Amino acid sequence: MAAPQILDSDKAIHSNAGSGNASQAKPERMVSIDIFRGLTMLVMIFVNQLGEMKGLPWWTYHMPASANGMTYVDAVFPFFLFIVGMSLPLAIQRRLSKGESIWTICIHVGARSFALIVLGLIMANSDKVDAGRTGMAPNVWAFLALLGAVLFWNSYPEAPRYKTLFQALKLVGLLLAIGMLIIFRRVTPSGQTAWLDTRYWEILGMIGWTYFTVCLLYIPTRRWPWAQVGWFGALTVMNIFSAAHWISFTFRAPFYIWPFKSGAFGSIVMAGLVTSLLFLTDDFTRSRNIKKVAVLCFASALSVFGALTLPLEISKVRATPAWFFLCSGMAVCIFLLLYWVCDVKKHVRWATFVRPAGINTLLTYLLPPLCAAAFGREVLFAQWNHGAFAVAQAVIFTIAIMALAALLTRLRVHVQL
Repeated sequence: MAAPQILDSDKAIHSNAGSGNASQAKPERMVSIDIFRGLTMLVMIFVNQLGEMKGLPWWTYHMPASANGMTYVDAVFPFFLFIVGMSLPLAIQRRLSKGESIWTICIHVGARSFALIVLGLIMANSDKVDAGRTGMAPNVWAFLALLGAVLFWNSYPEAPRYKTLFQALKLVGLLLAIGMLIIFRRVTPSGQTAWLDTRYWEILGMIGWTYFTVCLLYIPTRRWPWAQVGWFGALTVMNIFSAAHWISFTFRAPFYIWPFKSGAFGSIVMAGLVTSLLFLTDDFTRSRNIKKVAVLCFASALSVFGALTLPLEISKVRATPAWFFLCSGMAVCIFLLLYWVCDVKKHVRWATFVRPAGINTLLTYLLPPLCAAAFGREVLFAQWNHGAFAVAQAVIFTIAIMALAALLTRLRVHVQL
């Protein structure tokens, strides 16, 4: 998951950067957020590769929907959502400090959300392509569609000499992606010809919907930090009511009708947003000591509520309250640790390998499906899909993807919405 870069680059707004004086803010790159995102991407690639393997311990897979429990794999997606929330207020403040209007920012949010949703649909439908009706194999369709997205959303260097070339590449990418969507056809279980299946939006699509809904809540009320705590509370209450089956429309309604769903994904993003406001801005207080205490109390509260909601069970697939509370609490603690190590103590060399994935997240996320489409989804060797061999293959694949992401980032291939 995100990721991408999926969202704006992260800038820390220091003690003079409250919402009241954003025009005087001097942004500085938040290394800890980049590294947190990069580490999340590394684990995401690894567990996704292991998910297709066999003969491994139960804790190396997602817990089944019917199970009451979670594994470390079930924490990867919420960690990414949490980072999305942390980045959001910093990105909005950065844009406001540059003089952008709220209307311009809203258009940007809408365009970014739409792009993530489209990418999610492409990835969710890539295995459903009917070669006879589409005229090409599923892996060819997926490769061309994703290649078009990369060409269109790549952040090309500002080089006047190559401006025409870069514009041509963006146009080719746009036409390629649109063309693949136009010709897409699949066969339904009843044998009918159909277009894109919207029952599942894939990780990117769900991030897009969640990002859009949280922005709907945050942007109009950004001047009132306590309103964000209220939104977080409202989303958690909705999720608790859904998990207790006191309301059911949140599960039945599709994303395009009710993008908030049960409130779990939005709650995780809001948890990251509140953490960001508490610790990285002056929206609540200017005192560094109070900020530290406040964010530790917030992490503790998340963990306590996670324990209190355990009677409603804990499940990633069913997005229960205990799942998002506990994962959010863990995410706060991991961020604080990384902040102390990377931003305070300046120990960042250990993360050289993962940091490019945290900066160029969307490209890193797209590389595994691009490679699968180009080279096939078969494992490296038939005997490498079981037990220790499967783990070795997943490690090799993850290292290769992270190294490729670092290389492409160095070559200034940077996909950013």
